[in-house]
Amino acid sequence: MQHRIVKKIEKINYYLTLLDSYKDDCKKRFLNDPMYEGALLHYLYLVSDGSISLAEMVIKYKNFESPQSYYEAIDILGENGILPREFAYDFAKIASFRNFLAHDYEKIDYLVICEDVLAKLGEIKRYLHYIEEKIDL
Repeated sequence: MQHRIVKKIEKINYYLTLLDSYKDDCKKRFLNDPMYEGALLHYLYLVSDGSISLAEMVIKYKNFESPQSYYEAIDILGENGILPREFAYDFAKIASFRNFLAHDYEKIDYLVICEDVLAKLGEIKRYLHYIEEKIDL
């Protein structure tokens, strides 16, 4: 299981690297290039879904209680000291974002994606760091 956790972290880091390269001229490209829009939203989905999958893997690896929702998966990591509680509470919103990308993508506001979401990629990097630190990978 530890090997799978490491591989998941590597994949998420790869997607984050790609997303970092998508920050330049985001607003202009989002509006004018449907391939850019699709790729950006796809990688955001993969990062958010991967982050939740990673939480579920850690929960299984550590034999914590099973989550009933994506949100709860992140919350359980906070309750068990893998993530700081405050961070877990805020980061759990990634579950809503993942669901939004999966189901309500027609309602995407490019300004929110380009200005707010891409600015928060560092939160995912912090999340990965906390897990690596507490799981001793």
